[in-house]
Amino acid sequence: MRTEDDVLERIERARRRKPRVREQRVTSAHGAGGKATQTLVEAVFVESFRNPLLEPLGDSAELLLGDTRLAMTTDSFVVSPLFFPGGNIGDLAVNGTVNDLAVAGATPAYLSCGFILEEGFPIDDLRRIVRSMGEAAEAAGVSLVAGDTKVVGKGSGDGCYINTTGVGLLPPDRSLGIHTARPGDAVIVSGPVGDHGVTVMLARGELDIEADLVSDTACLAEPCARLLTVPGVRAMRDATRGGVATVLNEIARAAEVSVVVDEGAVPVRDEVRGACELLGIDPLYVACEGRFVAVVDGAHAEQAVSVLREHPVGAKATVIGRVGSDPAGTVLLNTAFGGTRIADLLVGDPLPRIC
Repeated sequence: MRTEDDVLERIERARRRKPRVREQRVTSAHGAGGKATQTLVEAVFVESFRNPLLEPLGDSAELLLGDTRLAMTTDSFVVSPLFFPGGNIGDLAVNGTVNDLAVAGATPAYLSCGFILEEGFPIDDLRRIVRSMGEAAEAAGVSLVAGDTKVVGKGSGDGCYINTTGVGLLPPDRSLGIHTARPGDAVIVSGPVGDHGVTVMLARGELDIEADLVSDTACLAEPCARLLTVPGVRAMRDATRGGVATVLNEIARAAEVSVVVDEGAVPVRDEVRGACELLGIDPLYVACEGRFVAVVDGAHAEQAVSVLREHPVGAKATVIGRVGSDPAGTVLLNTAFGGTRIADLLVGDPLPRIC
C-alpha cells in the first residue's frame, strides 16, 4: 500500500521529466489548458521559439521599448455556440484579451483582431458579433486599431473564429508574478467560479438540464487596478481554461510552494454546483471569463477582499486558501468531509470549446 509520501514522490518524478508529446496527432485535450496543453506548449512551441521574453509563459509578455514598459498578449476564440446567455464570441474575445493584460498589472490600451469566417456565415450574425466587440472595447477603454479577415470554404470552419492581440502599458515600478508567492500569503478569488463554462455547455442543448445561468464574461481592468492599490499584491491570474484549479497549480509550481484551499470557502452558485454534480465534474476546473485569482500578502488579505467587493465584478470576492511551504508544487484541497486531497492538473478539459 502506497503512503502519501510515495504518491507525492511519484508526482514529483513525473514533473521533472522533460515534456514529450506522445500522441501522433493533435487531440482536443491539447487545447484544453491542462496537462496536455502544457506539454504541447513546452515540447513543441517553446522548444522552437525559446527566448527570454517567452520563457516565463505568463498571461502576457513584458516588453521594453526605450523607457516604456509594455505588456503584450494574444488569444484565439473558438467558443461553441457563438451566442450564449450573457454574451457571445465577440465580447468574449475583447474581455479575454483585456483581462490578460489587466492581471499582469498593465493598463489595457490597444487591440488588433483577426477573423476567420466560414463561407455562408450570416452577415447579420457577423454584425452582431462586431457590434458587441465595439461595445466591450469602449467599456474597457481600449481602441481596436488593426485587423484581418480570411474566409474558408463551407465545411472547413465552424462559422466564426476570432484572434485578438492586446497591448497595455506597465508602470515602471510594477512587477507581478506567480513565482513570487510565499508561505503565509492569502489566495483570493474575485467571485463565484464556473459560471461561464457551465452556461456555454448548457447553451449547446445537448443535456436535459435547465438552469438560470449567464456567462460571467466581464472586463477585469477596473477591479484589478483597484486591487493594486492594496499593499502586498504579488500576482493575479484570470481563471479561464482549466479554471481556478489550474491557476492554483501554476502558482504552486512556479513559486515552489504548496497551496492549501478550503473547499467550503470557494464561492460556487447552486446552479453551477448542481450542473457539475450531474456532469460529474469539479467546479474548480470549470472555466470563468470574468474571475481572477490573486495572491496577496496575508497581512493585507482583509483589505484586498474589501476593495474588490466595492466593485460589482468582485462583490463576492473571498479568501479561499493560503500559501504554504510543503509539499512544494502541490495544491491541497481540504474537503467538506474533513479530508484532504490533491487537486492536480487535469489532462484535458471536461468542457471543450468554452472560449
